[in-house]
Amino acid sequence: MKQSSSVGVVTPQRARFEAPLELRSGGVLPGFELVYETYGTLNAARSNAVLVCHALSGSHHVAGVYADQPGNIGWWDNLIGPGRPLDTDKFFVIGVNNLGGCYGSTGPASINAATGKPWGADFPFVTVEDWVDTQALLADMLGIERFAAVVGGSLGGMQALSWALQYPDRIGHALVIASAPKLTAQNIAFNEVARQAILKDPEFHGGNYYEHGVVPTRGLALARMVGHITYLSDDAMAEKFGRQLRHGKPVYSYDVEFEIESYLRYQGDKFAGFFDANTYLLTTKTLDYFDPAFAHGGDLTRALSAATAEFLVVSFTTDWRFSPQRSKEIVNALLHSDKRVSYAEIDSVAGHDAFLLDEPLYHGVLSAYLANIRV
Repeated sequence: MKQSSSVGVVTPQRARFEAPLELRSGGVLPGFELVYETYGTLNAARSNAVLVCHALSGSHHVAGVYADQPGNIGWWDNLIGPGRPLDTDKFFVIGVNNLGGCYGSTGPASINAATGKPWGADFPFVTVEDWVDTQALLADMLGIERFAAVVGGSLGGMQALSWALQYPDRIGHALVIASAPKLTAQNIAFNEVARQAILKDPEFHGGNYYEHGVVPTRGLALARMVGHITYLSDDAMAEKFGRQLRHGKPVYSYDVEFEIESYLRYQGDKFAGFFDANTYLLTTKTLDYFDPAFAHGGDLTRALSAATAEFLVVSFTTDWRFSPQRSKEIVNALLHSDKRVSYAEIDSVAGHDAFLLDEPLYHGVLSAYLANIRV
């Protein structure tokens, strides 16, 4: 087995699209930009391209490091590179910051040419299907007619699933990891609590906080804290923090006493320091709206009948945000519509965040599946 290594230093690229983009919400963007990164080499047949779709807080920076930011490692760096499961000696891998994002692609913080001000609250709602459409436009620009595979975890997995339905002739394999065919009412409820924390922050200013020179950091930090609780399992929290007290005994205050409190506050404050609140609102609503079976009377089997790709579906035992049962709904619907699908349920204590980790069994499953993809 060859030694695995990082893709090394990478550079973001920018694609500009001048044609108006009609969105499923009824909104129209007069033009837009997408920031993306690539790893590996596109082969002569242009048949080895793999698209990696990011989750809620992810970005185009999937692997490698930046020359001027050696500590800024791609969020899925453990998966991508020579000798790694998504082997860049075989595949040409693309990561894209989704439309509406805050890492360089056109989003709420971008300037609206019609007003000369940031879009803010006027930025139109986007859907997973809109993201897939813009990714297809990027593929066209890069001369890629068909992806060998589209890969994603969580919200990224929803995009991989949607690719198989929207562009069945342009995708060979869909890897849907730690995902679901739609959110449960409980998941929508968590998203709504997070949004309300932002919307009711006095610095939010109806979404136009850019003009006021402020950021709704308190609301955004609270939103991230709520979200982060759902990404971890009870076992992971118990193992990492338990009921450890910072002072060794109760001090009877509302300041930080338990280590888990310290961790959540740190994660919330850090997130509020770099992520855009309007993007958070927009993306959680994108999650809520995703439901490919809706147009088919709720019949997921009928919805998936349009797919021609082969599928790998992966879940994790302690993921209660997108539980194994939700992945099995996808698998069962694919089987009932006579599609080729492989399924793996990985034993992990890490909860939803397990899809980001370097766990041997998980990476072994991905390596075995990806190794069998012909390019």
